Amino acid sequence: MNSALEGKYAVTMDMYPLESSDFNRIHPFYDHLKEGRLTTTRCRDCGKKSFPPRVMCPHCMSENLEWADLPVTGTVLVVTEEEVGVPVGFETPLIHALIDLSGELSLFARIRGCKTGELKEGDQVKLTVFPVDPLPVDGKKGVVILQERVFFAFEKL
Repeated sequence: MNSALEGKYAVTMDMYPLESSDFNRIHPFYDHLKEGRLTTTRCRDCGKKSFPPRVMCPHCMSENLEWADLPVTGTVLVVTEEEVGVPVGFETPLIHALIDLSGELSLFARIRGCKTGELKEGDQVKLTVFPVDPLPVDGKKGVVILQERVFFAFEKL
């Protein structure tokens, strides 16, 4: 199949997920992010939440899932900082943290807007949603359409 994007776009170098229903089954997660909401899936059978969102419960293997809102603020449990070996397209330092979301669950997420050594265990952080490069997709009659995308991180309060 010929594509208008053939030889022009390297999907393997794209660090962000494909967000539409054409490409993944958890696309509502990205729609919720665009609304400023952090969500995940909760199993209707066993009641457990999992992050990242799933299409099948990792606890009981049920596919009977629903969307659940998560807190948009949390507490830093552990911090990691990368000064070297940072992937192309990311600035240094690249900071990640294990974040407790009010005891509901913990997640590992990128931290934006902090300098090396600034973020500490116990610090409070909040969700931030930011645009990422649009995804070029094949449209009708060989036209390339740019699909807007967002992703999330946390920043220090």
